[in-house]
Amino acid sequence: MSSDKNIPDEQSSGIIHEENTADDQLAENSKPFTINVSERVKRLPPYLFAQLNKLKYEKRQTGADVIDLGMGSPSDPPSKLVIDKLIETVQNPRVHAYSNNRGLPQLRREVAARYLKYYGVRLDPEAETIVTIGSKEGLSHLCLALLGSGDNVIVPSPYFPAHFHAPMLASGNVLLLDATKPEKFLSNISETCQKLFPKPKLLLLNYPHNPTATVVEQEFYADVVKLAKRYGFIVVSDMAYADICFDGYKAPSFLSVPGAKEVGVETTTMSKGYNMAGWRVGYCCGNAEIVRALATIKTYYDYGIFSAIQIAAISAIRHTDRDVEAQAMVYQKRRDVLCSGLERIGWNVVKPKASMFVWQQVPPEWQKKMSTFDFAMKLLQEANVVVSPGSAFGEAGEGYMRLALVEKEDRLRQAVRQIGRVLKEKS
Repeated sequence: MSSDKNIPDEQSSGIIHEENTADDQLAENSKPFTINVSERVKRLPPYLFAQLNKLKYEKRQTGADVIDLGMGSPSDPPSKLVIDKLIETVQNPRVHAYSNNRGLPQLRREVAARYLKYYGVRLDPEAETIVTIGSKEGLSHLCLALLGSGDNVIVPSPYFPAHFHAPMLASGNVLLLDATKPEKFLSNISETCQKLFPKPKLLLLNYPHNPTATVVEQEFYADVVKLAKRYGFIVVSDMAYADICFDGYKAPSFLSVPGAKEVGVETTTMSKGYNMAGWRVGYCCGNAEIVRALATIKTYYDYGIFSAIQIAAISAIRHTDRDVEAQAMVYQKRRDVLCSGLERIGWNVVKPKASMFVWQQVPPEWQKKMSTFDFAMKLLQEANVVVSPGSAFGEAGEGYMRLALVEKEDRLRQAVRQIGRVLKEKS
């Protein structure tokens, strides 16, 4: 008889171990795989305009006639000349290759020529201009080019969401200062620089202001340049709405004051005055070192805008000044219709001097009943009118709503009637 010592037990043979391993593997494979996204993504709130679009879509699916005054997306087409140029150019097989990520030299020259014509600013097209995929992309990549972890950035409040989140995504710290009273804004910038350590590295400006339509005069930028030199911060001016001004007001350029190019840059876009929002054409101009840094970032992120679109943009800048001026008048008439209508239903209205928005206080009796977001949802659900709740632009926007001047005059009148009827019924 063989000894028990010579008979391997199950445990030492590895049989149980192998079975357990197989079971463990089966159980492991049955678990759902988890994607752990970055903290920067987790910190982002839901994009409110996406929420509004979803609700608007659901309403329209039911057959509702929804009037959309929410997003500032132009509803008018670009000049026919620009569209024809795009159609002509896209037939050329040579335009379908990768483009220059700084923008076509001809387009940069046109941008420089426009600055000289409108603002008296001389720019080196090669070193001081760069074409961007709209101003939003330019601003976001500027933050990556200029900011490091923990750098402090002053952002105007209420804020356009990209102005707040672009610095944050670049690991910066956002400091919100009220931009609705420009003189107070300047004094608050100075006070912040005196008391804060480390001092702010970047000041973001946005006039004409989105969402409030606040405007400034040229002297404001002269004071900004003095502060920038005194405290050593960089200035980025987002002038997206400069083409849309009313009642004789002309939006000044930050770059038009002496010393501006020493301390900063300006971004703008062809989305608004040229009605080319979906084309995604903008530009950044000013300090050559900042432009170079932006170009370096863009080298790693994109290949530039489709060349055919850039060529059409050249035609737009070169030949459609009158169309841009006419479009501003369209928005001015819409502003007058909307503001007059809101006054007729008893609202206190401040007419904007620029931009394509009316920044309107929610009636006090409704502020007592519900949040600004809930008020906007009420208008969508019961009046079939989309507005942007002020809270989408930060806490300072609570109690207000932004109405975009993107619908035709008859539709604006209809929107006011529907708002007035719903609020009268529920008051």
